[in-house]
Amino acid sequence: MAASPGGTPAPAVEPLSPQPAAHTPEPGSDSRAGRLSFCKKVCYGIGGVPNQVASSATAFYLQLFLLDVAQIPAAQVSLVLFGGKVSGAAADPVAGFFINRSRRTGSGRLMPWVLGCTPFIALAYFFLWFLPPFTSLRGIWYMTFYCLFQALATFFQVPYTALTMLLTPSPRERDSATAYRMTMEMAGTLMGAAVHGLVVSGAHARNSCEDAALLGPVAISPDAVSAVLSTPLWEWFLQRFGKRMSAVGICVMVPFAILLAAVPTAPVAYVVSFVSGVSIAVSLLLPWSMLPDVVDDFQLQHQHGPGLETIFYSSYVFFTKLSGASALGISTLSLGFAGYEAGACKQAEQVVVTLKVLISAVPTCMILTGLCILLIGPAPKPGHLPPSQDTSRRLSLRRRTSYSLA
Repeated sequence: MAASPGGTPAPAVEPLSPQPAAHTPEPGSDSRAGRLSFCKKVCYGIGGVPNQVASSATAFYLQLFLLDVAQIPAAQVSLVLFGGKVSGAAADPVAGFFINRSRRTGSGRLMPWVLGCTPFIALAYFFLWFLPPFTSLRGIWYMTFYCLFQALATFFQVPYTALTMLLTPSPRERDSATAYRMTMEMAGTLMGAAVHGLVVSGAHARNSCEDAALLGPVAISPDAVSAVLSTPLWEWFLQRFGKRMSAVGICVMVPFAILLAAVPTAPVAYVVSFVSGVSIAVSLLLPWSMLPDVVDDFQLQHQHGPGLETIFYSSYVFFTKLSGASALGISTLSLGFAGYEAGACKQAEQVVVTLKVLISAVPTCMILTGLCILLIGPAPKPGHLPPSQDTSRRLSLRRRTSYSLA
C-alpha cells in the first residue's frame, strides 16, 4: 500500500476483471460463420441424386426383374438380394477404415472417394440389368454384379454423407443441409421409380399374361411425391418441437397399412402409398439428423480429435443395410415357402396372405419397437451445453472442418 504526499495511505488499486469478449455467441446459437447459403445446400443435395436413382430402382424393381423377367427361381433371387445387401454392409466398415486413414488431397479426404467410385458404379449398374444369353448361370451373374454395385455404392455413400459433419459447425445448419439432401434424394427415388419402372414394365409385359398389369411407377409415385413434399415440413417440425417429438410421425402409416391389408383395392393402395410417404420422410430424415449429434456428443465426452466421422457414418449404414438385407431375404423366402410361382397370372391364396402379413403386421411391429427405443433412450443435445463445453465443442468443430476440407 503506497502513501500519498500528505501521508494518508492511498487506497489499493484492484485489478480489473476481464471483460467478456465481444460478439460471443450464446450457448446453442448459430454464428454467422457456420451458416450455409441456399446454393451450397442445394448443390450438396444434388450430389446424392444419381446414386439414389440407381439404388431406388434396384430396391423397387430388382426383385420383380429377377423373378419375372430373368426367370430366376425364388430361392436364388433371395440369395442374390441377401448376398448383395450383405456385401454392401460388409463394405461399410472397410470403407470407414480406409477413408479414415486416407491422406488429405487438394480436394480434401472425402471427395476423391466420391468421384473415383462414380464411373465404376455406373458400369456395375449397367450389367446388373443386362439379360445374358445363357440361363443356367444367371443367378451367379446377378449375384456378382449386385454385390459389386452395393460395395461400390457404399464407398460413395459413406464419404458423401459424412460431408455433412464438415460443412458447418452449426447443428441447426447441419440439420438443414441434411433436409436438403434428403429432399433431393427422395426426388431421385421418384425419378428412379418412374423412369426405370417404364423399362421394367415393358419387359414384364412381354413375359406375362395379357390381363396382368404392372402397377410399377404409378403405384410408387404417390409414395415418393408425398415424401418429397413432406420433408421440408418435417424439417420445420423437427426444429420447432425437437427430434424426439418428431419420431411420433413415423406411426402415421400404421393404421393405413392395416387398412390396406384389410381392404386390398387400388384406391386404398393409392391413399396408403401417399400417407406412407409422409412417414417415410421422417423415418429417413430423423436418423440422419441425429447422427451428427451423436458424433458431437461422443467427441465431447471422450475428447477425440477430428477424423472419426466416417467411422460413425459407416457403422450406421452397415446396420441399415444389414437390416434391409434380412428383410429382403426373409420376405422373398416367405413368398417361396408360400408357393409363389414366377410368371404366373394368379398366385395361390397362401401367397396373398403372406403379402398381407409382410405389408401390415411386420412393419407395424417394427415401427412400434423402434419408436419405443427412440422415446426411452437418451438423446444428445449439443445445442444446450454449458458455456465452457459449448465453446470447446465449437472450436473442435472448426478445427475439424479446416483439417478435413481443402
